Amino acid sequence: MKIKHTTARFALGAIVLAGLGLSLPGAAWAHARISPAVSLAGKLQLFSLAVPTEKSGAVTTKLVMTVPAGFGIDSFVPPPPGWHQQVQNTGSGENAVVTRVTWTGGHTPTGEDSLFQFLAQPSSAKTYTFQVQQTYSDGSIVNWAGSESSPAPAPTIEAKSSLGGGGVSAVSIVALILGALGLLAGGFALVSRGSGERTLA
Repeated sequence: MKIKHTTARFALGAIVLAGLGLSLPGAAWAHARISPAVSLAGKLQLFSLAVPTEKSGAVTTKLVMTVPAGFGIDSFVPPPPGWHQQVQNTGSGENAVVTRVTWTGGHTPTGEDSLFQFLAQPSSAKTYTFQVQQTYSDGSIVNWAGSESSPAPAPTIEAKSSLGGGGVSAVSIVALILGALGLLAGGFALVSRGSGERTLA
């Protein structure tokens, strides 16, 4: 799966950040998470990884996300200033599958989130569990890979086959609708930007 144009990634990222308020302090959540927590299987959607810096006197300098099988990442929003991204794939070209992503070089202070975004598509209806390794400036490491009741639970999302039945909550439906609107609005932004660039030329 190939990484798309930077313009597209910026537009999509900006739309969803504005609409969902994902740049909240880490203290408000106190754990690593993938948003939205509910998605439609087989549909391309913008997701966000947010990892809080909880340790006092240290900053987050590195994050490694292991991608579960069947969760296909298509492209990435450029990381925040100061952060560098390295993607590990299996296969090549159109058949490349992202298996691990490493972000380094940043300095996220205590009480704030490290936030990264990507377009992805869950292949089937099930729960996807991610593993995230967080490294602090003092060398300490937090592995967000535990159970839901553990001190460092692994981020998960639930992919649904449809919105009908299955006990889908109102909150889940709202998350799915906002995700779809974010993609639609991002498309309009790209069309508008492209028209402006042609006019200036």
